[in-house]
Amino acid sequence: MAWDILASGSGNHRAAAADRGVRPARIAWLALVVALLPLRATAFPLGGDQTVLPAGTEFSEEALARPRELFHSEAIGGRKSYLVNLGDLAFNSPSILGGKARQAEMSCGTCHVNGASNPKLFVPGASSRPGTFDTTSLVFNAKTFNSILDPVRIPSLRGARFLAPYGHDGRITSLRDFVYNVIVNEFSGPKPRDEVLDGLVAYINDIDFLPNPKIAPAGRLAAQASLAERRGEALFFKPFPKQAELSCAGCHVPGGTFNDQMRHDVGSGGLVKTPTLLNANFNAPYFHDGRYGSYEQVVDHFDRVFDLELSTQDTQDLVAYLNAVGDGERPFDKDGVMLRMKEVLELSSVLEVAIPAADTAVVSLAVTGVGAELRELTERIPDIRNTAIGGKDERLAARAILKDLVLTLRRIDLDVAAGRIDDAMAEYRNFAQLVHFDVPVALKKAEPWSLFNSDVHQSHYTALGRILPVTSQQSQ
Repeated sequence: MAWDILASGSGNHRAAAADRGVRPARIAWLALVVALLPLRATAFPLGGDQTVLPAGTEFSEEALARPRELFHSEAIGGRKSYLVNLGDLAFNSPSILGGKARQAEMSCGTCHVNGASNPKLFVPGASSRPGTFDTTSLVFNAKTFNSILDPVRIPSLRGARFLAPYGHDGRITSLRDFVYNVIVNEFSGPKPRDEVLDGLVAYINDIDFLPNPKIAPAGRLAAQASLAERRGEALFFKPFPKQAELSCAGCHVPGGTFNDQMRHDVGSGGLVKTPTLLNANFNAPYFHDGRYGSYEQVVDHFDRVFDLELSTQDTQDLVAYLNAVGDGERPFDKDGVMLRMKEVLELSSVLEVAIPAADTAVVSLAVTGVGAELRELTERIPDIRNTAIGGKDERLAARAILKDLVLTLRRIDLDVAAGRIDDAMAEYRNFAQLVHFDVPVALKKAEPWSLFNSDVHQSHYTALGRILPVTSQQSQ
């Protein structure tokens, strides 16, 4: 239905229209326009009065590529456990947060897309620049508001199990305590159940660094390194001219994860934890507060603060080295129906355990979370009233089968709540059968006419960008 786009919104990010204060008549008018035009939804928010977050908020929802998520359990030949999938589900569910974050349907995955970072995220009043976020902002939790805008950069969670202590200043030693603090103190969420907290920790711990063939054992450059990269490596190990006890490699230890798990004052405002350089090419902006957008700026900072006496060539060589160390294989995956269905399959797999256990809380979490993923996927397939693109029959079939999946999930939730476990398992088996076979076929047929097609995607977002600012003005 066209109303899915505006009333339900993104499964992870947008609040329902009823929570936004949007008048019903305008919802209907917008829904019709969205259905009939090749639309472009501008970056979040869709309109100034359509979100509980400040106008100008950006979540980069229109991205056609997503950070690659590599799990250690799969990399060694196994599979993700129930607990990891439960954590993945909770990580991408707004229900674990509170206040405005929940109303806006934000989740942990809003800031940490596929466990990586979100360099485009920007919330006025909580961000100083894209990719930064103030965890003591009045926007999300008045109890922790410290009366100043002091955002920190959004870190990637890749390799987090190696990167204790946690927080930009390393103030929390336990990942479990850190996750609890984020949910309860930073985003005003309810105290999570122990099993859900266990799952979140298991999920984060399972996210691996992307492999980097440019790094050999012991953290040295591999044989194919360029001359500039090797000169940069030598500079990286060279003692500072004015402080011989210091070097880049002294804190970013190459033999491990290119960090020493300690805190240092590097002239950026007090003690901060040494960040890893692994996969850092995809973790901009840099420094704890995201003040720098490039390696060149980072090198210039250290040259200036520690008087390194770097020549222009030295700077170029150090940047070349950092780019080599910070690289990773296949950093992004093209978004598409098969990637989305893989996620649906993995997240819904928790029902196989939760239903027989009559675990109503986990079942409801799964039904809500997977249902949101399916509705978001439906949004990517334009309504058949959009006649500007082809594939009418294919789009109709794809949207219909996705709707059936959502309804099946609702029946599972109702059956478990009523104690009808056998009926719920029968519904789940039907759901799994559809997700494995019929749904991927239907979605693949509709994909050429979906927002996963770059041409359709561009026209969609361009048109909606023209429409919604006008509607916002009309409502004032």
